[in-house]
Amino acid sequence: MRSAGASGVLAVGAPAMAIAGALQNEQQQPKVKPGQEPQPESQAAQKYPQQLGAFINRPLTQVSKAAEALLDDLEGRGCDFFYNEASPRSGMVRDRAPAAGRSLSRVSSIAATGFGLSALCIAAKRNYLRPSDCEARVEKTLAFLLEECPHEHGFLYHFIDIESGQRMFGSELSSIDTALLLCGVLLCRQYFSGNTRINALATTFYRRIDWQWMLNGGTTLSMGWLPDQGFLSHRWDIYSELMTMYLMAIGSPTHPIPPETWNALQRPVVQFGGIDYISGVAPLFIHQYAHAWCDYRDIKDLHANYFTNSIAATRTHQLWCLTLGKSFPWIDQDMWGITASDSRNGYRVWGGPPAMGPLDGTLVPCAAAGSLPFLPAECSHVLLSMREKMGDRVWTRYGFVDAFNSKTNWFATDILGIDQGISVLMAENLRSGFAWQYFMKNREIVHAMNQVQFHPDPEANSQVI
Repeated sequence: MRSAGASGVLAVGAPAMAIAGALQNEQQQPKVKPGQEPQPESQAAQKYPQQLGAFINRPLTQVSKAAEALLDDLEGRGCDFFYNEASPRSGMVRDRAPAAGRSLSRVSSIAATGFGLSALCIAAKRNYLRPSDCEARVEKTLAFLLEECPHEHGFLYHFIDIESGQRMFGSELSSIDTALLLCGVLLCRQYFSGNTRINALATTFYRRIDWQWMLNGGTTLSMGWLPDQGFLSHRWDIYSELMTMYLMAIGSPTHPIPPETWNALQRPVVQFGGIDYISGVAPLFIHQYAHAWCDYRDIKDLHANYFTNSIAATRTHQLWCLTLGKSFPWIDQDMWGITASDSRNGYRVWGGPPAMGPLDGTLVPCAAAGSLPFLPAECSHVLLSMREKMGDRVWTRYGFVDAFNSKTNWFATDILGIDQGISVLMAENLRSGFAWQYFMKNREIVHAMNQVQFHPDPEANSQVI
């Protein structure tokens, strides 16, 4: 059985060369030490009368006035990124852009564009940008996606030219990245519900996606498709950021997949510091992306309360980072957080627990920012500490740089669209629940959640860490 970490490599809008290498060299993924292998969900559940991730003390949900001001500033700067670093003609968002200076890159990530569409809704709501400009940009983006951007059965290529929409770098037709794009599309459909053209374009985009085709005869979705090779050999079959993708596929008005696919997913359990939670071996972002749009608070399915589960994952990540302080003394209660990011040696899929990747003490701001709803006080404190201690070496016109290593005096020069996106959405979800509120107005999502037997969790208020 392949490790859960394998799914994370292909999931994010990583630089194209990193993706190409991952497609060919999955066997190079970090090996898990004996005794650290995830357990089957059923085996782990036998040890506890309560659900996985259920512990005694509730996280602090209050954030300071200084943290609130920081999050407001972070969102405004992030929205500037998604407006400025998109093509005015197509609306496609650059995969990455420099924190200073002008970018001439033509590489767009469809996942970053999904986050960008979501950020335009936030920018309009908060008046970070003129609402009319945001609405016009959304309409133009959706029209381009439908009328000019190449697709197969409704799925788009991972990396495309920012102006023409043509495939770049031989990237795969990506199921997960198309899903992240669709999340942004469906959020726009609800927020700009008074715009009949946006509504029609968004609905048509959703209806066009043939999820049944992406099953490729199996019980779980394929990771993607290549014109010269066909479907990729790996499937989205292990718990990760895939949850909202499956709900959109099950709820599809035209090409739904069976609700049984939801229970066909493996839900391995990782244990650290006395805490058991569903995860497998993968970076922290898998516990963030599924919650950026879909609201799992106070509900559970037949397996878990996934919001509680992500609180558990964030808490154990915090504890694990503190253990790294023995090797990297600058990592402490004020400065922690590692997830897939840039490094001084290129893009890295790293994190823990258990430890994965060539860890060198690099810290990643979106690890804390993307986890804000799970541990509000702790994560906002980390962001404040990073800005106060590192200053303009990490804080730029677009907010935090992607990663930094204070020991080696390395600070990333780029902003990555997906890392910026998860930071902006989760900051707003903490502050107002905005993305959750509007995304859950999509009747297809509510229908799918009913299909897979989500129901109120009466113990939700006590099952936190």
